[in-house]
Amino acid sequence: MDQFFDRLITDLMIFENVNPDRVYFMGYSAGGDGVYQLAPRMADRLAAAAMMAGHPNESRPEGLRNIGFTIHMGALDAAFNRNSVAADWGRRLKTLQETDPEGYKHSVTLHEGKGHWMNLEDRVAVPWMSAFTRQSWPAKVVWVQDDVVHQRFYWLQVDPQAAKAGDQVTAEVQAGKIRISVCSKADLTLLLNDRLLSLDSPISVEFPDGSTQSFTVQRKLAVMATGLLERNDPVGVPTASITLAVPVRQ
Repeated sequence: MDQFFDRLITDLMIFENVNPDRVYFMGYSAGGDGVYQLAPRMADRLAAAAMMAGHPNESRPEGLRNIGFTIHMGALDAAFNRNSVAADWGRRLKTLQETDPEGYKHSVTLHEGKGHWMNLEDRVAVPWMSAFTRQSWPAKVVWVQDDVVHQRFYWLQVDPQAAKAGDQVTAEVQAGKIRISVCSKADLTLLLNDRLLSLDSPISVEFPDGSTQSFTVQRKLAVMATGLLERNDPVGVPTASITLAVPVRQ
């Protein structure tokens, strides 16, 4: 399903001139299940997402840091505990935003007196989402792999053959330095662009164990070509990359 939507977004950009920074997911009931699942995994392709009347199953919200995410649920929609789970996600998103105020913009509404059908009260999600545009090169990325693993998330890349559900990477740009505070895997590639930080100066990378390493990078046509072939997203194309051997605590 992820590959289908990824291809669909690419085709819409190519053939319908869709703005890649104005892509939104919205789904109701089983479609809401899909939004719960897909939005954290594909947040780097999205500006915002709206979940209506669905259930997240095993999904986690950490990957939603850089998009807007809204939940609409009938307060009486108790099948599969959808209402209580939606309220719990609201609390989890609130906690994430309190510890990371620049991220996790969200809105959660349980519609009083409504069951699985909200009588279109959830339509307010559309103008709410429209206020967001995609952050193609966010200063901070929180990546948690789901059961459908991805090779790339924003400016981070891993070997998909080695990735597994639950793997985590947290990385951010601070004062011209890239700080990796969490990394489950020893092999990690940073995809770089001057939109993220200047590539004209050496780039210092701080690892989870506190050690640092400096890299001088060059903009390369091959990196750009690979990025375009993978996504055909001109805004998100890297111009340089660094492959790291990250010290991982056993």
